[in-house]
Amino acid sequence: MILLELDNVSKAFGGVIAVKQVSFHLNQGEVLGLIGPNGAGKSTLFNIISGIFKPNTGTVKFNNKDITGMAPYKICESGIARTFQLVKPFSRLTSLENVMIGRAYGSHPARDTREARIESEQILAFTSLANRQDRTAGMLSLVDRKRLEIARALATKPKLLLLDEMMAGLNPAELDDAIVLVKAIRDSGITLIVVEHVMKVIMGISDRIIVLKTGEKIAEGTPQEIVCNREVVKAYLGGEVSC
Repeated sequence: MILLELDNVSKAFGGVIAVKQVSFHLNQGEVLGLIGPNGAGKSTLFNIISGIFKPNTGTVKFNNKDITGMAPYKICESGIARTFQLVKPFSRLTSLENVMIGRAYGSHPARDTREARIESEQILAFTSLANRQDRTAGMLSLVDRKRLEIARALATKPKLLLLDEMMAGLNPAELDDAIVLVKAIRDSGITLIVVEHVMKVIMGISDRIIVLKTGEKIAEGTPQEIVCNREVVKAYLGGEVSC
């Protein structure tokens, strides 16, 4: 079943075209990788899907409903959540309080504070933050702030989660743990689009990968098809095609 569909989506800022006639679909239960050089339009595409930017042309459909240009909070209520490359939790609040705020919004908001607390504690346990739930967000390490960003997004009960470079700055052991978390999110029934520069992550979790270059989609396929694509290797991966 198709969960998300973009049709000829474009976005320009003045004379600069950030996204140009991008079309793709996302099946329910998939993990879709989105890669490309810096400035390729990946985050802009996330901003369009999540309602921060309205496209100049094209449509975005979610669950067979046109959500093009809809307000971000409405899109969140429909079941789409996202993280941001630069995480900005409420630094003076605890991890638990940050997640409880997320439970007040989204597709199925908590009915009261007690329910929000119980469910937020469960989400913190799922993201391996249970023993830090009473620690203020500003005192967390980078890897824990990134996990808190994911926990806050999960608190809105999304059907689709957009992860924007959540692996940047992590060491190899932390990357392995992050891959386990992403797979656990997928196994819980949430569909994902992942923007990431760490190829170990993208190749290890994606069912399909889309490659952008200067705002245009230049390739789409399985991880194996992408690493064997000469245009992708030349534009982004580097080296020689060995397939």
